[in-house]
Amino acid sequence: MDSEDLHLMIDYVGTTGIILNPEQKSALMTSLTITKSNYKFQKVIFWGKIGGIKDDYYIAQGYGKDFFGDKKTLYSKDCITWALLPPATEAMRKQAKLAKGRFLGDPSYEYEHTEIKKIYGEGDEVTEEEETIMIKEEDRLTSVIAEIDEDVSIVPRGAYQKWPTGEVVANRSFEGLNVSEAAKLCSYMHFREAINLQKKTLLEKADLDKAIDFMDVIEEDIPKGSWSMQFERGSGLVSLRSLLWQGYVFFHVPGTKKFGSVYYGNGEKNMDLCFML
Repeated sequence: MDSEDLHLMIDYVGTTGIILNPEQKSALMTSLTITKSNYKFQKVIFWGKIGGIKDDYYIAQGYGKDFFGDKKTLYSKDCITWALLPPATEAMRKQAKLAKGRFLGDPSYEYEHTEIKKIYGEGDEVTEEEETIMIKEEDRLTSVIAEIDEDVSIVPRGAYQKWPTGEVVANRSFEGLNVSEAAKLCSYMHFREAINLQKKTLLEKADLDKAIDFMDVIEEDIPKGSWSMQFERGSGLVSLRSLLWQGYVFFHVPGTKKFGSVYYGNGEKNMDLCFML
């Protein structure tokens, strides 16, 4: 959700229960404008909020020229002061999965995870040793944000284009999806490097436009039915909600360039989804 139009865009997801009070809107718009200037971002979006037991984390993301290669994530607890989060490495993400339960709201807090390792000796003798792993909440936070982005962050087809140099930029000729297109899951794409696209045959890729069809469509997501689509205001607004990461909402106003998304949740994945469908 573009920070420059946050006061208007946030109303599009109001029916889902996602709201900001006037003080929060004012603080976010002012602080994110300053952050954009300080870090020399080309664009800053309000990503959402991850609720904690003691404090909540407000999340923003800043983009450079390349929307895939130049992205930084920031967090704030008061909507005014922002701090950079470290990039989520594979090792960090793997370790973060060991932390269970809700976030506390303290970036310096450390979760303790104990693993029992079995060491085989001579014959059938087995020695058990305990290994304690400490997981910092800041690392868990950046890992969860990266996982949510990878799983459910979406954009309309054609909103971004890939240059021959490999850079991903906003498509200035994008005028929005029409109503019939907006009603199809194949019109929405994961805003990340493609995974399933690489597995398609040359015949399946024949009708694709390389400039805009460089991401995976959400129609192919597994399990099927992980997205809930609703039209509001007649056909003036379409929203998609993720059942995998409950709290993620995407919206688009058909026929316009207006679209965005926000996540308001506790940062826990719905692992029971396959049993709910």
